[in-house]
Amino acid sequence: METLDNVIFYHIEKAIKSYRQYAQNRIKAAGFNMTIDQWLVLKVLMDEPDIQLKDLAVKVFKDNASVTRIVILLEKGKFIKKSVYQTDKRRISLIVTSKGKKAMEAVTRIVLANRQHALNGLIAESIDTTIETLKIISRNCNAKA
Repeated sequence: METLDNVIFYHIEKAIKSYRQYAQNRIKAAGFNMTIDQWLVLKVLMDEPDIQLKDLAVKVFKDNASVTRIVILLEKGKFIKKSVYQTDKRRISLIVTSKGKKAMEAVTRIVLANRQHALNGLIAESIDTTIETLKIISRNCNAKA
């Protein structure tokens, strides 16, 4: 009988959950009232300012309702503001505020330190191989059978 210790997906999930918990605790300990998911949404908005909400949801691996909740929290925290496009009144632009940019700068330093800590002891070649392996798994799962 197969044990969980021999299942790669069990270890992937365990590693992700361990990392997220560690990273979230470090962000909170630094005094920031921001979740990893909120940071990720802000990161995408800064990298792709014209991204549409549905594309944002795909990019951060969340459903539309979850991204909408994150956006509402970011807006309440004054990290972003909504603006309506002048050329298309049905479309909303999400703009990262100066407060959001300052928070991103500080939290990004924490995120980078978190990644360094989590990858401690791994060589670049091993990381590259793992990334390629995970990409293959993703492609296999996204391919139509």
